[in-house]
Amino acid sequence: MKSALDSFWQHTPHIGQRIIKTSLAVLICLLISYLRGYSGAKMSAESMITAIICLQPYVSDTKSFAVSRLAGTLIGAVLGLLFLLFFAFFPSLVVIMPLLYTLMAVGVLLSLYTCVLLRKPDTASLAAIVFLCIVINFPDIERPLYQAYLRIIDTFIGTLVAVGINLFRLPRRKVPGQVFFLKASDLVADRFSSISSSILFQLNYLYEDGAQICITSEHAPAFFASQMSNTRLNTPMIVMDGAAIYDVNENRYLHVEFLSKMDAKHLIQSLQTRTKSFNIYNIHHNNTFVFHMGEITDAERQIYESLRRSPYRSYLEGENYHLDEIVAVKIVDSDKAILDLHANLHTALSKEKYRMVIRPQAGIPGVSGLYIYSSHATMARAQQHLLHLLAPEGNPLVSREIYSPSGYRSEREALQLLRQLGNLYEPISLFPAGKKGS
Repeated sequence: MKSALDSFWQHTPHIGQRIIKTSLAVLICLLISYLRGYSGAKMSAESMITAIICLQPYVSDTKSFAVSRLAGTLIGAVLGLLFLLFFAFFPSLVVIMPLLYTLMAVGVLLSLYTCVLLRKPDTASLAAIVFLCIVINFPDIERPLYQAYLRIIDTFIGTLVAVGINLFRLPRRKVPGQVFFLKASDLVADRFSSISSSILFQLNYLYEDGAQICITSEHAPAFFASQMSNTRLNTPMIVMDGAAIYDVNENRYLHVEFLSKMDAKHLIQSLQTRTKSFNIYNIHHNNTFVFHMGEITDAERQIYESLRRSPYRSYLEGENYHLDEIVAVKIVDSDKAILDLHANLHTALSKEKYRMVIRPQAGIPGVSGLYIYSSHATMARAQQHLLHLLAPEGNPLVSREIYSPSGYRSEREALQLLRQLGNLYEPISLFPAGKKGS
């Protein structure tokens, strides 16, 4: 019973901050309306509707969204007031209800089009909503000017509440000089899976807040195109098991640990006598080329069919690679064959020159990959190199690794990992910096 409940909670979507904040914003709008003397049938929903629309995932988006929504409010309110005055001055035109409703629809059209003319298309929906809220009760409207005023006030309240809720945070103090290293494998099940929207939101929230988070991956940068293309990275990634540092925003490698010419040549000769098929990963002018040697196996074909469509890889046949641009060699085979090959190469290759990694292939049971890099291509070495690249002169950075011991298991655990990172980056502090309790 307990395991079933644990499984349920692991796979149940997390109640995110935006859901909680939106509900809280609605509650505050309701209480403000109550304090203004409205309840029951007199209660207006405009402020709540506005708060729901304006409350955006990111604070910066809410600010810009609020400004545009206030403009939309004014456009809708002015047009609504003009229409009410028109209806009042020409009552004979609106005796027939279908005609009245047709005129209201024309008003919606004008509200939308006015926003487009003023180059504020994002405000169009709210302008139309405000317009309808003002005119919908005609002809049962007393004091049209006052009703338009109330609708404007309601919308302003909803907008201000949304901005205030999104800006409000418990007092926190950012800890400067930290670079967080986060494994991609702790955020998503495998390279063929998509990162969830809630994880993406939380990650982007941290990036937007200024946290320096380096995503590390055992794969080439191409995984980023399909999995995390909407991530707002502000820090280069460490890829290929630490063999390279890649800047996604500039689409270039900042550092690569290549095999030396002699070591690459010796490795290829050793593999040609021990296996029928392998792949050579070559980085040339910031592009990743995968050269396939030998006969393609069924397992390789499955992987190739899944990955060949990526615009960030080029798959080639033959020996057109450059020995001084080889960053890794990969062999794919059954688990047993890979273990046997690893044992065989263990005596043939020097530990001082090469590093070997065995990894099961996602989505292909019973198949593993053997990855061979330069011995200098390690995560620890890449992290130190990145810290050196990012550090301002005379101010060394602190490395903080955030990882899950068991790797990705559920969206809930991945979110907990990001919250842990957020608490380290910006812990709650009841005292301003430098003024902790006496």
